[in-house]
Amino acid sequence: MTGADKPVLPALDGLPVEDATPPQLRGIEAIRDAWKRMPARPGVYRMLGADGEVLYVGKAKSLKNRVGQYAQGRGHTNAITRMIHQTASMEVVVTATETEALLLETNMIKRLKPRFNVLMRDDKSFPFIAIRTDHPTPALQKHRGAKNFKGKFYGPFASAGAVNRTLNTLQKAFLLRSCSDSTFSGRTRPCMLYQIKRCSGPCVGLVSEGEYAALVKDSTDFLEGRSTELQERLAAEMREASDALEFEQAARLRNRIRALASVRASQGVNPSTFSEADVFALHCEGGQSCVQVFFFRAGQNWGNRAYFPRHGAEETAAHVLSAFIAQFYDDREPPKLVLCNIDPSDRALLEEALCARADCRVEIRVPERGEKKEIVDAALLNAREALGRCMAESGSVAKLLDGVAETFALAQRPERIEVYDNSHIQGTNALGAMIVAGPEGFIKNQYRKFNMKTEEFQGDDFAMMKAMIRRRFARMLAEREESPSSVAEEGLGEEGRSSAPGPDRFGAPQPLPPTPQGRGGAIENGGVDFSKERDDSERETRFGAWPDLVLIDGGEGQLNATLEALGELGLKHRVVVAGIAKGVDRDAGRERFFMAGRAPFRLDEKSPVLYYLQRLRDEAHRFAIGAHRGKRKAGVAKNPLDEIDGVGPTRKRALLDRFGSARGVSRAALAELELVDGVSKELAKRIYDFFHDKR
Repeated sequence: MTGADKPVLPALDGLPVEDATPPQLRGIEAIRDAWKRMPARPGVYRMLGADGEVLYVGKAKSLKNRVGQYAQGRGHTNAITRMIHQTASMEVVVTATETEALLLETNMIKRLKPRFNVLMRDDKSFPFIAIRTDHPTPALQKHRGAKNFKGKFYGPFASAGAVNRTLNTLQKAFLLRSCSDSTFSGRTRPCMLYQIKRCSGPCVGLVSEGEYAALVKDSTDFLEGRSTELQERLAAEMREASDALEFEQAARLRNRIRALASVRASQGVNPSTFSEADVFALHCEGGQSCVQVFFFRAGQNWGNRAYFPRHGAEETAAHVLSAFIAQFYDDREPPKLVLCNIDPSDRALLEEALCARADCRVEIRVPERGEKKEIVDAALLNAREALGRCMAESGSVAKLLDGVAETFALAQRPERIEVYDNSHIQGTNALGAMIVAGPEGFIKNQYRKFNMKTEEFQGDDFAMMKAMIRRRFARMLAEREESPSSVAEEGLGEEGRSSAPGPDRFGAPQPLPPTPQGRGGAIENGGVDFSKERDDSERETRFGAWPDLVLIDGGEGQLNATLEALGELGLKHRVVVAGIAKGVDRDAGRERFFMAGRAPFRLDEKSPVLYYLQRLRDEAHRFAIGAHRGKRKAGVAKNPLDEIDGVGPTRKRALLDRFGSARGVSRAALAELELVDGVSKELAKRIYDFFHDKR
């Protein structure tokens, strides 16, 4: 649609607009009303629901022309039609250029998380290798997050594993310290890393400042792509040391050369025609897609990661890749070169937006020959294989979930399974845990821990389970702003919930659930979801998502406690709950399952569904135990002096230096406390009362 085109707003069934009152037409009326006041300028528009919820954020070169397309009310996909019908009002922000509109759009999407937009929920930042220079003795460390200290950063790496492997080898090659500054300053003898030849021991002066500075420079040269020159120089130094009969020095140089060579060998393809680029390869098959992203920095391959965008069947590959790249660089700095296997739509606009973000020229290219083409083809092969594995895994998981639905008499395949377990030692450091699983496996960003207070359960496992379930579902109702009665009004019958699933992993249309929010799907510009999760608005809240099945690690007692908690909230007959108890002698395969109104039952010991349920139970147990150990460890490390108002790090150290430990402080007389530097009479009295009141 060009700027000169005027959108035609047809009459609806021959009726004047003011007489078109059916609910499905109210959204069109609201859009038409907003369209009348739209400027023909670039900007960002927001579609709002009746309750003020932001449904969709989009950008346009001409707001009036773009919104006019929605106002026609025809020729849209099912998802766009749903969005239009739910629109109650619109808001716009005018920008100077379309590029500014694109940048503002991505920022708003990330901040507002509209239900019908692309939501890249994998916000995990990529790890970097950092050489900290904010200390006289620089340290080599892994870093993730804001660059809030002085140093040089190298990355991004595709995964923490890739960083750890590279760091281990760099430690062998350059012997730089990796300890914290406080550990470094407190050493009186070299640590284990020195003993295994991964550190040169600068903490105790085993290497001179000049020698250590040379090691830092060598590591910088390697990470900045000058590895070939560095290896040639080390080889020459090794020969000189050998000729001078300094065989120990020659052996050390030989080991460094081997370590550097092993890093380059483990990185696979290392290009010679460019030093810095990101490679995107998209493969589509059967309405599903995979984007493989490779990172090249300093002439080295620093890993790759696969993404599985979700989109409608009508989306073209060029549009999918364009939407992916736009959101991928929303909070990341792009390199100067981006290589793709297909030409993304709006390439010129994307380049302009990336240039504005990087403050340098960014070029998007589709190579047709040479080394760049070979690297893109290698990425495409990885994308094709990853999609094949994903499709195979999705099919097997779907069969398992069908078996779960049959086992527990669910109305349909479960999309969200919650598993609960708790852990404590004689009532201390009590902690409950919830894990979540779905068609894509474990949804770890939905895991939750519940810190339990002693008065909530008094050492009783059943009471602890009841308290945890009550807290979880009470919070769910509060976040959804629902009462149990409104849940019933939405069609959740007394015999259990039977909502329809949202769109599948790749955006295939599914029936809408009976929740007021509904579930969105892929739409038009930006209608691609880069996460591995469903486009489910409920997932945006902490406890707002409704489970299709609740599994309790325990037997009849835990099940009854759970049902009591749900009964207090009016949800006893609206949540499917099952208990999974260990079998005789705690043997795996003899688990018994408990459900309300049903006799305990077992599954065949070789049943794939049983193996799947065991995995869920074991994951909940692992998460609960790990969280409990972390809480216990934090409690052990906690010092009673930290609880006393007025005792900070300096006074705490002065007290420990004088009395040796917190126990020594607790045994000290008031007069002795007053003699400590920095401790006034008032504070000494407060410290004395703190310990004696406790007794």
